Amino acid sequence: MTSEPVTPAEPGAAPDLVELAKIVARQRAELDRLRDQAATSAVVERAKGAVMALTGCSADAADERLLQRAKAARHTLLEECWITLGSLAPTAPGPGEAAEPAGTHSPGFGSDALPETAAPDDVAIALARLGQALVQVMTPHDLARCLLEHLAPGMAADAIMIYARRPDGGLELIGHAGIDARLAAQWSQVPPLSGIAALDALRRGEPCWLEDVATHERRELLIGDPPERWRSRAWLPVPAAGPAQVCIGVLRGRAGSFTARDQAHLRGVTGLCAGRLRAFDAPPERAADAATDAVQALFDALPIAAMLLTPLRDTSGEPEDFRVEAATPRAGDLLGRPGDELAGRRLLEFRPALTEEPLWQGCLHTLATGEPYESEPFAHEEVVAGIAALSTYSARVARLDDALVVSWIRHGSSDRQEQRLADLQRLGNLGWANWNLATQEASWSTQVFAIFSRDPAHGPVRLTGLPELALPEDAPALTRAVRALLQEGRAFDLPFRVRTSGGIRHLRLVAEAVADMHGTPVEVHGVVQDMTARRRAELALVESEQAILTQHDVLQAERTLAARLQQALLPQANRPVHLAGLRVEVAYLPAQSGVHVGGDWFSAVELPDGDALLVVGDVAGHGVDAVATMAQLRFTAKGMVITGSSLTGALARLNTLLLHSRDSHATATMVLARYDPRQRRLVWAQAGHPPPLLLRDGQVRYLDRPKGMLLGATATPVFEEAECRLAPGDRLVLFTDGLVEHPPESIDRGLERLADAVAAPHADGPGSLGQLLARMLPDERRDDVCVVDVRVPR
Repeated sequence: MTSEPVTPAEPGAAPDLVELAKIVARQRAELDRLRDQAATSAVVERAKGAVMALTGCSADAADERLLQRAKAARHTLLEECWITLGSLAPTAPGPGEAAEPAGTHSPGFGSDALPETAAPDDVAIALARLGQALVQVMTPHDLARCLLEHLAPGMAADAIMIYARRPDGGLELIGHAGIDARLAAQWSQVPPLSGIAALDALRRGEPCWLEDVATHERRELLIGDPPERWRSRAWLPVPAAGPAQVCIGVLRGRAGSFTARDQAHLRGVTGLCAGRLRAFDAPPERAADAATDAVQALFDALPIAAMLLTPLRDTSGEPEDFRVEAATPRAGDLLGRPGDELAGRRLLEFRPALTEEPLWQGCLHTLATGEPYESEPFAHEEVVAGIAALSTYSARVARLDDALVVSWIRHGSSDRQEQRLADLQRLGNLGWANWNLATQEASWSTQVFAIFSRDPAHGPVRLTGLPELALPEDAPALTRAVRALLQEGRAFDLPFRVRTSGGIRHLRLVAEAVADMHGTPVEVHGVVQDMTARRRAELALVESEQAILTQHDVLQAERTLAARLQQALLPQANRPVHLAGLRVEVAYLPAQSGVHVGGDWFSAVELPDGDALLVVGDVAGHGVDAVATMAQLRFTAKGMVITGSSLTGALARLNTLLLHSRDSHATATMVLARYDPRQRRLVWAQAGHPPPLLLRDGQVRYLDRPKGMLLGATATPVFEEAECRLAPGDRLVLFTDGLVEHPPESIDRGLERLADAVAAPHADGPGSLGQLLARMLPDERRDDVCVVDVRVPR
């Protein structure tokens, strides 16, 4: 490790923190380099030892042999060491030569291997980097994460899954990365079924390339929820001297084939992983410990499931895993491995999802505080003789010096029944009570004490003392019911109230008597249920119904008042009227839901100079306020135009009036039109309103809208006028949005339907306005409808 002198600071001067930080960073980097070098040396020495053991050569000869094979195969020395460690079975020696490690006699593994010359340079560089990274891998999960980091950039890998073959022929997930804990738990154990790509790859000893998920989904069981999450996958058996026991899956979210480069890359990856995985197979060597051996001997004789765990701490001193020092045979049943295979292994190798379970936190708490931990009962599925059975267990953790003793207790059927009964009482907020009339003894379940908020240390209350717990107004009825039960054996089901520390509670007591051979009650069985939540819900429902009835009466009164106001303010003619040479029909239809009267209005009057004023408008909202605003705008607009205001000037003043009205948030839309019969000239302006519809010679079109803003929206509106010359036979329809807007249909579709209805044959004769309304309006109107139908006589 290198170091650098630090120039002392002058007295009173602040130290150069930046320089100190740089020195610390360099020292840490040097420490990491030395650690990597030590780990790499350990791998090389282990590979040399394997060659020496299998060939009988010296250390220097083994070193030279590894170097020569690495050079011939275009590997780095570290890659060749991993490959050598992955295939340790001896081969038959030829004449005059010693046996060599299997797998070191050729550049590749098995018949799958491509010639090394086929691997591009970038693949060789990537494999060299992976070989170096593997020295820091300590568990199968670390290996999966390392492979994902290695394969994600160049191959777009999204997830890695590592399966090991179980003795029954199925698969066990020993490492994964890129998938969530739920999916990992779902696919942690795979039975020996056909149609599973990972199993097929292990059985054949050949990689399985799934490059079209839609095709493979029809004949294979694909991992994923949904399977389309990964649209291409590769399953590669890890090379071994005998039948392959481990399979690595590479899952990609993108579709497409694995190119020749990808396949060569993945074959090289599995060759390197073989050595790393073989190191996982053997439990870490432990120093001889008489105490641990004695504990293991004791555990072997115990008829329970138990383990002795020692913590494995990270650099900060926090526990990151536990090593199994000793385990009973039944502990292996719970972890899915024989008990004799547990000792020396990491706990998370068997249960990776344990860190998400309460038991893990219990272990950490006991290790830190020394307080024993007892878990809640939990279900665990056991496979006995190929049959899955669900059992209930509880776990207990106790500290033994710096180790933990974890034991599991399997609950029998009676224990489960008691637990279910306790759960039933807790979830239903009810409990049982029993009174022996002969001995005057009483017994309550725990939940009854909780319902009455009574300290269990005070004991249960006698049956004749129950009325004393009830509110004074409920006590007489409960007293009569108890007396009838004791004297006549008459069962009862009675509600009553009690006062507790949490307030008034509504309870229900159901009781029946058990009589002797003479008919005399000798015992009483009862059930007490807390009905407070239900009673409160009933009271809230009654209050809500009363509020609805009150609101309904208010709405009805408001509707009646609004209707009378509108009838007074907006009289309708029973037949067409003639204004300035025009024939005008009007129609107003209120909404049929809610408060039926809204703020739609019309005006059709003849001005003193002989012109005609045509107006339609719509105030937002319904009810009395909308009718009042409508009346204000209707009469003000008419008065302004009669007294000489222009159409745009009238709209601007109406906007100011609306902004300063009692309801400053009110808004309205409007169309103002003035018709000069001498020139057949129609001048009009609008404020956020749909334009009039013109029918001429069988053709319909909406007039081009001039600029205009919603009334009440801004203090600086802009309004403009537009002009249209009417011809004999023209028909002009002014309307509010209730005619064309019917959700869920869009207003654009409503405008198209109105144009089609006006242009339809026989839509221009007598009574055509009624036909138009019947065709346009639904059975139930949600908004007011106002229409002014203008005809220019021929």
